[in-house]
Amino acid sequence: MAGRVDSDKLKEKASDNLNDLPTFNAENMQNNAKVMYYSRTFMSIIGGVVAGILGLTGLMGFVFYFLIMGITSAGLAAKAGFSIHSYFDSWNKILLDGFFGGLMSFVLFWTFAYDIVHIF
Repeated sequence: MAGRVDSDKLKEKASDNLNDLPTFNAENMQNNAKVMYYSRTFMSIIGGVVAGILGLTGLMGFVFYFLIMGITSAGLAAKAGFSIHSYFDSWNKILLDGFFGGLMSFVLFWTFAYDIVHIF
């Protein structure tokens, strides 16, 4: 993950009042969001396959999805060294962004794996 911009030139040009404000690079922020989105999508697909193989049905499958997304959020926070503000705008970015985005992929692979293992 890419972090903040901390170059000497920017520090020399900034006034004393602006030194306390964090400076973010837009390209790095976009890259971090893209990595987070791909990680959540990948974990949704893997979680769907595992839920289908385990034979989870109904509400237990969705509880499993929320568990997988919680583990993914914790993993992303650990990857950032729990200093979220160095890589993202706020904690909401890592905890909630894309939380429901992988739900359709999860359901697709959940039903596909369940059908292959338990029906056919």
